[in-house]
Amino acid sequence: IDYYNRNRELLYGSLKEYGFECIKPEGAFYLFVKALQEDSKEFSEIAKKYELLLVPSDSFGCGGYIRISYCVSKEQILNALPAFKQLIEDFKRGQYE
Repeated sequence: IDYYNRNRELLYGSLKEYGFECIKPEGAFYLFVKALQEDSKEFSEIAKKYELLLVPSDSFGCGGYIRISYCVSKEQILNALPAFKQLIEDFKRGQYE
C-alpha cells in the first residue's frame, strides 16, 4: 500500500504543481485529471503526441476528465512527468486552440 501511496502523491503533487486540476483518489489506483479542453477524447489523442497514454473518463462517470493509472513503477511516473509539464505548457501557450 505504501508503494501505491508514494506513486499517488508523486503524480498528484507534480501534476497540481504544473497547473493540472486533479481529483485526489482515496482508495483506487487511478487519478482523475481535468482535461485541458472540453473534449477529453480529443485531449487524450493530443497527449499521445507526448507519449502519454491517458484514458477519457466519460465512461467512468467523470466527463471532461482523463484517467491515469499510477500502479506502475516510480521510474515510469518520473519519466512521464516532463511530458506532462510540456503538454500543459503547450496548452497555456495556445498551441491547441
